[in-house]
Amino acid sequence: MTIRTAPRTLAAATAALLALGGLTACSEGRGADADPGRVDVVAAFYPLQFLAERIGGDAVTVTNLAKPGAEPHDLELNPAQVGQVSEAKLVVYLKGFQPAVDEAVDQNAGDRAFDVATVQPLRDAAASDHEHEGGEAAHEEESGGKDPHVWLDPTRLATIGDRLAERLGKADPDHAADYTARAEALHADLEKLDGEFAQGLKTCQRREIVTSHTAFGYLAERYHLEQVGITGLTPEAEPAPQRLAEVAKEAREHQATTIFFETLVSPKVAETVAREVGARTAVLDPIEGAPAEGDYLSAMRANLQTLRTALDCS
Repeated sequence: MTIRTAPRTLAAATAALLALGGLTACSEGRGADADPGRVDVVAAFYPLQFLAERIGGDAVTVTNLAKPGAEPHDLELNPAQVGQVSEAKLVVYLKGFQPAVDEAVDQNAGDRAFDVATVQPLRDAAASDHEHEGGEAAHEEESGGKDPHVWLDPTRLATIGDRLAERLGKADPDHAADYTARAEALHADLEKLDGEFAQGLKTCQRREIVTSHTAFGYLAERYHLEQVGITGLTPEAEPAPQRLAEVAKEAREHQATTIFFETLVSPKVAETVAREVGARTAVLDPIEGAPAEGDYLSAMRANLQTLRTALDCS
């Protein structure tokens, strides 16, 4: 499976770090203040950290490999992080999203890894794009890439949480019932969130969302919206002038009042289209990194309010 992201340079230094990781794991993998009574869980990026902490509770210690404010796509691991992967009781990741994590898992934690992409089949990248002949969507389709942003559908995230509880229970049978109970509570919270989105986006003047890149295919599919992506799944990609013209034309046709950009990516492209069509810009958070305040649930609710305003929902 290939997930299309920005071009990566996994240089020889990365391989050296991975090799070194096996040697440094014992000394650096577990922090000096780690609680030996807890299960060490490594999460590859924020939504998986959120799941592990909610379901694991006080029985686990969760380490997020992605640093706050950094694009998780571009993560490179230092020797200490490779050591954490090597020593973790469970590594929760999404195969294909972060090549450095994939490599570390393959070399150091293959039998202790939980790939969330095996729980919920990922959408084809082109399926989450508004298709234009010869445009970015066509390029995505040719690549055969997958859209990794599965967590933006709360119902899919709930199912992943259920499976994570089962996997934690196998790793730590003494607390299996607790993991199941907490997963059920989280599942209920996510179902409530799903209901809020369904109701909040039920009656809107518009259903097209113009986004800086196509991170919102799962959300759009779940709540019957249409995503118009300025670029494809690569957040750092520079769209061709032809693509900018296409998106501007489409935004005018649908009378879009808002062009969305993300929290961790420059707003320049969105601002260019917004100026062209006389629209404003607003943040729509793909929640790849930890929110500045609150958690996944509060960030999703902030997204809902932003969408309701932009789409003139009643």
